[in-house]
Amino acid sequence: MTSIINETFDKGKGVLQLIPVFVPRRFSAAGKRLRLHPDDYYALGTQRGSIKERWFSSVIKCMNGPLAAEDEGFSYVMPASGNVKEKFTLKETQDELKNELVGDELMEKFGGWPMYSKFFDFGEPLFHHLHLDFEAAARVGQLGKPESYYFPPQLNNHLGTFPVTYFGFDPDVTKDQIRERLLNYEKEDIKITELSRAYRIQLGTGWYTPPGVIHAPGSVLTYEPQWNSDVNSVYENITANEIYPYDFLVENCPEDKKRDIDYVISLMDWEKNIDPHYKKTFFRPPITCKHSNEQFTEKWISYGNDYVGAKELSIQPGQTVTIKDPVAYGCIMIQGHGKFGEYDAEAAIMLRYGQTSADEYFISEKAAKEGITITNNSLHEPMVILKHFGPNHPEMP
Repeated sequence: MTSIINETFDKGKGVLQLIPVFVPRRFSAAGKRLRLHPDDYYALGTQRGSIKERWFSSVIKCMNGPLAAEDEGFSYVMPASGNVKEKFTLKETQDELKNELVGDELMEKFGGWPMYSKFFDFGEPLFHHLHLDFEAAARVGQLGKPESYYFPPQLNNHLGTFPVTYFGFDPDVTKDQIRERLLNYEKEDIKITELSRAYRIQLGTGWYTPPGVIHAPGSVLTYEPQWNSDVNSVYENITANEIYPYDFLVENCPEDKKRDIDYVISLMDWEKNIDPHYKKTFFRPPITCKHSNEQFTEKWISYGNDYVGAKELSIQPGQTVTIKDPVAYGCIMIQGHGKFGEYDAEAAIMLRYGQTSADEYFISEKAAKEGITITNNSLHEPMVILKHFGPNHPEMP
């Protein structure tokens, strides 16, 4: 395996082509905007639920119930030979190449690549939930989960049934009001979003959501750079007529705290949840980078936090550009075709489950610093690439 990893890394000049990772969820309805074949949304069987996510640059397993495969969620690398049977995980690559892949800073601070991204694709609104902070997650042997959102127009030809997201609670809400609702979690529809506030989703913009902030995402396909974690607590027991069991509320609580509603409430970052200027604090409109020109435009779409960042790169038709970044990153091409470094690249239009693609890559720190030469071979359309970073990009706003 060591020789295959090094051969692939060298042949790609520090850039790895990744194989699509589709993830089912047993709850809610698929938005069917993942560019997956219509017959394949139940490719893993109806017990697993429909496929609603695609993960990028992942070195972690998805926490997805007892039926999940041991490698569910891990990104795989296409080997230099082109023989998919010789594939290996991005985590194995990281463990082999270490600093050569992700750079000194990420290895020293985090022991490797600390984040992943995904397309989150639900046709209906999701339950009101929060992700644990680092302290609470550590009590159950996990990491906290900060995350950010961006709503790409290229993947949202329709906006589902409810393109509105709830964040936190109204500033006048009290913890006692929330406690009263949670005590009835198994008795009635607690309608907890009555205590929240909602914002209509604007395509081409995004949000940052800190751990401990409760949120109910709307029915829009979302690009989500986030920390290496998959932990949450679901505060809403009935959403879009689907019932969620009590276990969804407490599955990431210590055993002796699963019936302690006050402990569940303590998972919230209360001040952030009732921030009277929530949109001013956490809304993220795109910021155009100063180095943009007539050939390409690059915008920061995830920024203003200590954990993850992301940019949208748009290259005009027929143009060849060399793009440099000072740190390692992963990326997904969502529009166009041409060349990405040594690779022939193209945005996926319709993939079968298990099929390889030419739209996803991981770029080592050295290759990023030297610059990736990218050609848009389209005569008419821009090439659009979403790039996800860890916390170490020095230019992140």
